[in-house]
Amino acid sequence: MDADRISRALARIEAALARIEAAARRQPPAETTGELADLQVRHDRLRAAVTDSLAQIDQLIESAQG
Repeated sequence: MDADRISRALARIEAALARIEAAARRQPPAETTGELADLQVRHDRLRAAVTDSLAQIDQLIESAQG
């Protein structure tokens, strides 16, 4: 009985893995690709702003420590 449960669980895991692999291979629709490009630009801008802010904080800490 335990072997049967294990076999069924493994079959479910393999089926889920096959669905995940199939989804990963699918190409997103064109409108999604455009949205992703826009998000990438926004992400890059935000990352640059955060990097600048952290550099300013580092400078403030260094100057406060003498």
